[in-house]
Amino acid sequence: LLDVVVRGLHPFMIFVSVMLLLRGHDAPGGGFIGGLVAVAATALLTVARGHRQALARLPLAPVPLAALGALLSLGSGVPALWVGEPFLTHLWVEAPVGPWLVPLSTVHLFDVGVYATVWGALGGLAAAIIAVDEEGAA
Repeated sequence: LLDVVVRGLHPFMIFVSVMLLLRGHDAPGGGFIGGLVAVAATALLTVARGHRQALARLPLAPVPLAALGALLSLGSGVPALWVGEPFLTHLWVEAPVGPWLVPLSTVHLFDVGVYATVWGALGGLAAAIIAVDEEGAA
């Protein structure tokens, strides 16, 4: 029964985690809480189908995902140095997309980095802990 429920719940949880990631720029939320929801989705998938299948659904292996996220977050502070501002002072620009101007910021890059770091580190840890229980039961 859990396997059947996870088929729909896992993609929905990942969708919600991305929505929390995106929503966090103008309201509470952001990269950390979105990453935690993605970790919960990974843990649920691990319980239902095993750690190998859960880790296969991550965009990268856990350690590279966490490392890339940390580099993105750190890199988001560099553009401020180029314009003479303190490190991690976030900059905003408006990018034309068709008839609209879309606001973009280094905050977006920072939050995506936090999201990836949390998902990679804690998702990998959750899968590894559950995998120990899998092997013990086998």
